[in-house]
Amino acid sequence: MITAHLKKVRLRSAISAEEERVIRGLISETRTFPPDRMIVRAGEKLTNSLLLLDGWLIRCKDLPSGDRQIMEIHVAGDFADLHGFTLKRLDHDIVTISDCVIGVVPHDRLNEITEKYPHLTRVYWLLTNIDAAIAREMALSLGQRSAISRMAHLFCELHVRLGVAGKSGESAFEFPMTQREMAECLGLTVVHVNRTLQELRRRRVVETANGQLVILDKKALAALAEFDPLYLQLERRVL
Repeated sequence: MITAHLKKVRLRSAISAEEERVIRGLISETRTFPPDRMIVRAGEKLTNSLLLLDGWLIRCKDLPSGDRQIMEIHVAGDFADLHGFTLKRLDHDIVTISDCVIGVVPHDRLNEITEKYPHLTRVYWLLTNIDAAIAREMALSLGQRSAISRMAHLFCELHVRLGVAGKSGESAFEFPMTQREMAECLGLTVVHVNRTLQELRRRRVVETANGQLVILDKKALAALAEFDPLYLQLERRVL
């Protein structure tokens, strides 16, 4: 089940058979979780990081009022909290939004990588930097993009990221987010999310049905989003 993660790694840098063996050996156990389950609470002391093998997770923060802001979406192949290896405590929660399979990676195994496998250390540093770039792009959407542009951008990004993990088709992918979760991600009301989604449907750009999102017109969606995947660092490089 670690295939999605290996696809994500190999896209950015070639790894040897020995390095693949080390990556496969990172996971001490796997756990399954249903949707809407908090699996890391802000402030908890961490001794493991979590590798998402299947499903969707979110990083989020809550206000005292109960309002929630989703900071990032994680899909199969992502480390949800690799930064927790050095921080030891997160300032945000990690919550499932679909059925999830999680690989538990003890921090002592990550520490061994930093001491014995410098190339893999640089690979995981790169992946952490890409997570930061995704967060910056979301901040740009929340601050400057229109509602229809930020929704289009989210769909474009997810299609690319799921494609890297082998989890999307040419124009469709599973989409478990509710309109409430989309509102919490995009900084909109649920009513505004519904209207924006209806407008994308009216323009015949996307369609949603049976837990799937179908992109009907990729060029139109990318144009609405002004989508440039540069920040996703999709090319392979020597590290």
